[in-house]
Amino acid sequence: MSKIETFDNQYPGRQYVIRINCPEFTSVCPKTGLPDFGVIRIEYIPSEKCLELKSLKYYLLGFRNEGIFYEMATNRILDDLVESCHPAWMKVTGEFSARGGITTSVTAEHTASA
Repeated sequence: MSKIETFDNQYPGRQYVIRINCPEFTSVCPKTGLPDFGVIRIEYIPSEKCLELKSLKYYLLGFRNEGIFYEMATNRILDDLVESCHPAWMKVTGEFSARGGITTSVTAEHTASA
């Protein structure tokens, strides 16, 4: 996986929400080997660091050939992003395209401990 880069938050004393929409997420179903498609939505309140978008794009492209369940992908993305930028709060939602008439949405959330 590519390294997720960050940059200094210019307003660390202010609570504001950053929303990132990644509409071209792809991975591979670990059971069938078929491609999975979805949208990854990231919302967070930054602390000292913000996510750098180009590195985030390359990080997410790293899932393209990986066999991974939706639940694991969403939670791993949250864990990796939290480790990179240590936000005050973050939510990652994976909204995955229909497969066999079923759509799936997975939401994972992190709140920094005081």
